[in-house]
Amino acid sequence: MRASRQLIQTTTTATAGLLRSNACLSTSVIHARIANGVATTQTSPLSGLRFLPSSFQGLSRRNFASSSCFQKKGGKQAREEKRAESPKDAQAEDPFDFSTLEKDIANVLERLKTDLSKLRAGGRFNPEVLEVLRVQPNKAESTTVKLGDLAQVIPKGRTVHIMVGEKDHVKPVTSAIQSSNLSLTPQPDPTGHNANLLVINIPPPTTESRRAAVADATKAGEKASMAMRDARGKQQKKQRAMQKDKSVRPDDLKKAGSQMEKIAEAGAGEIKKIVDGAKKVLESG
Repeated sequence: MRASRQLIQTTTTATAGLLRSNACLSTSVIHARIANGVATTQTSPLSGLRFLPSSFQGLSRRNFASSSCFQKKGGKQAREEKRAESPKDAQAEDPFDFSTLEKDIANVLERLKTDLSKLRAGGRFNPEVLEVLRVQPNKAESTTVKLGDLAQVIPKGRTVHIMVGEKDHVKPVTSAIQSSNLSLTPQPDPTGHNANLLVINIPPPTTESRRAAVADATKAGEKASMAMRDARGKQQKKQRAMQKDKSVRPDDLKKAGSQMEKIAEAGAGEIKKIVDGAKKVLESG
């Protein structure tokens, strides 16, 4: 019995010494690896932690933002700051700025008057019909100029005199008039005194020619009305963009819309007035 107790005590003492030796060895290995810059797992209850070399110690810390989540910017404040940063856009967002619409309407009316002035009824003749024709002075070149830059158009009753500036341009001017859709035939000076003079006889009016002129006037009016609608649509698109961005008060947008409609209606009324006046002249001519 005594021998058994001594054997157990000896075994326990040897085991404890062996464990101390292993612990010392593990500690030595850990310190050696740390000295060599190699990361390893620490043999301790906090075994999830790792040792890092000195060159990586700066990466072990992470700085977090200290700003509060309630400081986010959005809504009305963000829109106001955006408009403050873009002063040009803020100036452009004026619902009562109708300068573009008024300019477009003025251009539409000017084009309509020009188109109607080219229509001929009866013995009346608009010199601009000939003056805007394109003439090719030199066949060797593709350059063209207006007939009005090479000659002077002079209406005289039922005839039109075309005084060409240079003799070399007489033939190109004649070709330009004959190839147009005006159904006019220029003739040389019947007296033979001026080689640079061309004479055009205006045919008498017919019922068919009057009807054709009135139809052309109607088409010109429809074209102008379509251009007017396009100008109005452009202004409406601008106002819809303001409404979407909420950059203008709803009351101001409503008032601006009413004013825009009045301007557009006035332009449409002017178109009708011009076309109706032209039709009366064409029908009576």
